[in-house]
Amino acid sequence: MSDISREEAFALLKKYNQDPFHIQHALTVEAVMKWYARELGYGAEEKYWGVVGLLHDIDFELYPTEHCLKAPELLREGGVSEDIIHAVVSHGYGITVECGKTLDVEPVQEMEKVLFAADELTGLIWAAALMRPSKSTKDMELKSLKKKYKSKGFAAGCSREVIERGAEQLGWPLEKLLTMTLQAMADSEDEINRELEAETAQLYAKR
Repeated sequence: MSDISREEAFALLKKYNQDPFHIQHALTVEAVMKWYARELGYGAEEKYWGVVGLLHDIDFELYPTEHCLKAPELLREGGVSEDIIHAVVSHGYGITVECGKTLDVEPVQEMEKVLFAADELTGLIWAAALMRPSKSTKDMELKSLKKKYKSKGFAAGCSREVIERGAEQLGWPLEKLLTMTLQAMADSEDEINRELEAETAQLYAKR
């Protein structure tokens, strides 16, 4: 397992990602992965699960057509270990990226399967939260999320096929994945917002 620190991982992420949307997504997936580590009995690996979540889209902003193909090079340059690289690349399993290559690195560990299943879903849940008066996941009910999920036109970029394949790989019913990921985001929302505020303050301070 990697001994890269969280601070080093975040600095590496920001080397290739400047867009606040991408930073927010990385922080969200990090927090959700840490929540799942605790919930599924991997509490001792919480930081490790979080670092994988933080770095999972490292190549997406600069190299969207080579998503998950460019990541190993960027991560190796940053001194990241092969186990994290495998986990990062495996979240694209079975997906054909814009350059035409279908990604064939399969999620094997439970942590990798959780990342695969929860990644797209966090985007859908966040989009649903932004439609609410509170702009928050904390007061969102499962039935409200399920209604948005079933609406094909809503957050169409968040692949239901990938989410459902993720639940299947975990051996979970879809409802369990929806319930747990919504809870993970609600429980982590304050932590994510604090990180984002600190990051925004730093950006302004540099100007």
